[in-house]
Amino acid sequence: MSAIAEVRERLTEIRPAGLKRDIVAAGLVREVGVEDGVVTVHLQPGPLPPPIVEATIADIRRAVGALDGVVRVEVQLARGPAEADRESLPGVGDIVAVSSTKGGVGKSTVAVNLACALARLGQRVGVLDADVYGPSLPTMLGVSGRPQVIERTKVIPLERHGLRVMSMGFFLDDTSPVIWRGPLVTGLLRQFLRDVQWGELDVLVVDMPPGTGDAQLTLVQQVPLSGAVVVTTPQAVSVIDVERGIAMFNQVNTPVLGIVENMSAYVCPHCGTRDELFGSGGAAQLERAFGVPVLGRIPIVPAVRASGDAGTPIVIDQPEHPVSRIYASIAEQVLDRVAAERTPAPRIVG
Repeated sequence: MSAIAEVRERLTEIRPAGLKRDIVAAGLVREVGVEDGVVTVHLQPGPLPPPIVEATIADIRRAVGALDGVVRVEVQLARGPAEADRESLPGVGDIVAVSSTKGGVGKSTVAVNLACALARLGQRVGVLDADVYGPSLPTMLGVSGRPQVIERTKVIPLERHGLRVMSMGFFLDDTSPVIWRGPLVTGLLRQFLRDVQWGELDVLVVDMPPGTGDAQLTLVQQVPLSGAVVVTTPQAVSVIDVERGIAMFNQVNTPVLGIVENMSAYVCPHCGTRDELFGSGGAAQLERAFGVPVLGRIPIVPAVRASGDAGTPIVIDQPEHPVSRIYASIAEQVLDRVAAERTPAPRIVG
């Protein structure tokens, strides 16, 4: 067995907390080099949180360092292959994707309220409705009209509630179905990203379509995402789908900033009684499995639905409502997590 093969064999013994496979099978080992007793392991940690990355590096140093003839182990953190083609959007600071993998969990409600909460914190915020087949942001934000086109190719987003907004819904009437194949969808998303004049933004919130298909891959390959917020509901069937979504972000080296558990319980508006209609513990299970924090749990409250239908998200309509305060906390945590992810990881030598 060659020295490199021997090192790789030893690396298959390492499985970080939250991963069901070892670091080689999970694709986290990009390259291995051996020269004069010095072993260099290029590790692509994806969205693994810093404590787990540090523990994994320590495991690599111990496991590989125990091999005969090894005098030093160097671990270098590598970038994902898709990052080379990503280009920042002019004037846009951080891009945060709101993803659900499974439909019907209230992802768009979370996206618009998160965006509004970020704006209330003083951030300059844009919202991109990337759910081409089911665009709902125009209704939820109460904005209509056709965006202005200048210089033949540049599109000016509409504005509402202090947000700059772009959606396929602005180009459809109420009965127009979107019957498009994948290449047309990916082309439209590239246009929304590149041809919209977002202006100066601190954060662009992207309401992603459910699933892990063409639209999601287009987004993560086109622009450098600062991170993703994953929306789930408590029941097991939703949690299983979210695991696939986290795995997707892992493979494209996009950090998962946290989990929002929507519809966590029904709160009676009259007596305040809580009923866990969809079970409990789904988000906590994901937190334990992947080391990704739960940013907040949103209860089922009639006011949230009513405000969204009226085009004024609850964060704007009732800023002191308990749910609005939860969204404010989520927004603060997102900013903190994005800032932490922005700090470059050090080159670790052991």
